[in-house]
Amino acid sequence: MDGVGEWTGSGAEQVRLVPWSERDLWLLRRTNSPEMTAHLGGPESEERLLGRHRRYTELEAGRMYRVVSADGDETVGSIGYWQRTWRGAEVWETGWAVLPEFQGRGLAASAARAVTRAARAAGRHRYLHAFPDTGHAASNAVCRRAGFTLLGQADFEYPKGHWIRSNDWRVDLEKGD
Repeated sequence: MDGVGEWTGSGAEQVRLVPWSERDLWLLRRTNSPEMTAHLGGPESEERLLGRHRRYTELEAGRMYRVVSADGDETVGSIGYWQRTWRGAEVWETGWAVLPEFQGRGLAASAARAVTRAARAAGRHRYLHAFPDTGHAASNAVCRRAGFTLLGQADFEYPKGHWIRSNDWRVDLEKGD
């Protein structure tokens, strides 16, 4: 799914995943608010945001996307998948952010299912993991609705230097939808 992709979820709105571009820095700035980063160690400095944006545009193992509402063509958030070493194995990791005015409509779960399909199409790794904070009810619900399996809890460093207790959710990419 290197180009624009679509996925339709039952009972949820359709979304399109648009590959991250130089023009998407504004979205990182919008999701860098205290309310959007409460479970991620708080807002980042402008310097860190610029570095993150650069990593997103130059990502070689994986892909970042802007999530667009298919019916309204509005940007609703971001999602992506990238390579990481987890418990001695190379896996894909995913993470997302949905802007406050679009939350509660099933868009994050639709985007998570779409990014699962993209990671599956990319090949390379068998598993896709998500590591939401155990106290982040909304992100854990997204994992459940998107078909991830809860493996348990783990201490997880994000961002660097900030440890959180996370749930380890996983999708087996060798199994179909």
